[in-house]
Amino acid sequence: MTMVKRWLERISGKELLIFSVYSLVLLLLAASLRARPPAIAQGMLTIVLSRDALITDYFALAGHGAAFLNAALVLGIAVFLVVSQNLPFTGITMSALFISAGYALWGKNPLNILPILLGTFLYAKFHKASFRRYVYTALYGTCLAPLVTEMVYILPFPSAVNLPLALAIGVFTGFILPPMSMHTASMHMGYSLSNIGFAGGIFAFLMVCVLKFFGMESSSAFLWQEGRPVWIVGGLIFYFSSTFLFGLLVNQGKKGAIREIMRHPGRAVADFVLMDGTGAALMNMGLVGLTCVAYILLIQGDFSGPVIGAIFTVFGYGAFGAHLRNYLPVMAGVFLISLVGSFAPSTPGIQLAAVFSASLAPVAGQFGKLAGASAGMLHAAVALCTAELYGGLNLYNNGFSAGWVAIIMIPCLESFMKHFEARKPRKKEGKSI
Repeated sequence: MTMVKRWLERISGKELLIFSVYSLVLLLLAASLRARPPAIAQGMLTIVLSRDALITDYFALAGHGAAFLNAALVLGIAVFLVVSQNLPFTGITMSALFISAGYALWGKNPLNILPILLGTFLYAKFHKASFRRYVYTALYGTCLAPLVTEMVYILPFPSAVNLPLALAIGVFTGFILPPMSMHTASMHMGYSLSNIGFAGGIFAFLMVCVLKFFGMESSSAFLWQEGRPVWIVGGLIFYFSSTFLFGLLVNQGKKGAIREIMRHPGRAVADFVLMDGTGAALMNMGLVGLTCVAYILLIQGDFSGPVIGAIFTVFGYGAFGAHLRNYLPVMAGVFLISLVGSFAPSTPGIQLAAVFSASLAPVAGQFGKLAGASAGMLHAAVALCTAELYGGLNLYNNGFSAGWVAIIMIPCLESFMKHFEARKPRKKEGKSI
């Protein structure tokens, strides 16, 4: 026991960095176990050279080995940026890192994210500010990475011209997202955990309109690997369980901190690491991840690249706004509406909507389970329609949908709640007379 305490003292303040490196190593190990180096190299080449519009499952496109290596490389870049800018590892760090790793299974790769990162870096320099202030915006902003790849294919010039133009558009994208995201945050008032997804969707819609005006059109894709491989399910359960146990160890065996996290509504900015500690946040992340795996098993869904990517994303939200008390009602709303609608729970889009409904967890946290379930129902309907608005070029389609749901629901909910609270005292007063 004394040795454990000494070890915990030695790693104090570095727990999340160690956990991030642990996650990266597991991705590399998964890649090496699933394919030989030549097959992985060929798969990586396929990933880099292929279109990445929604939905492009890298498991189906290039194999598990290359997909997991790609995720490790993108996660490694994200970790490097955080460390190089001397940023503390907090809840928003976990969210940014695991949204990067998750979408590296279906849309991001080390090449198509770099122009956007560079664009945000230049934005910081233009405003004579430190890049560390915009690192998370840059990482979230890689949701538009498919736009970079797509430009290489649809611009009407030779490849030698298309490539630098595509890179320039990527840089411009990274340059314009920081000011956009600051304004969109005020539109949904923190009730969507995917603010950049909303800003990115608006920008992608604008770009698609401009392209169509000049006779160029981007179209959504659909590449999806079905099935529930035992090794993937077992690996995910092991990973999320080890996350919970590591958090419990860091918290010195105290489970009560989980209850403290669940008292928060989750409205952004809700950094569970800063509010309740690293151990509690890790335990919550593990529980959120296990819940997502259990749900996909329950509906007999697919552990495809997009689904696992979605689970990793929500796993990160477990440190930044989502917990079982505010997440489950929204997920239940997606499930319930799929029972009466035209799309079964195991439909790819509905699977993703259910997992990603965590973006609207603050609605349930603030206004209750019924409001959360209603948000989930509306989210499922909206998410199935929005991808076509921007030709699949915004990877955070569910984030874009969640933004619209929040914009529609929150004013109505606040108006109703204020009206209800205003009537409450008069009711009591009437009874006393």
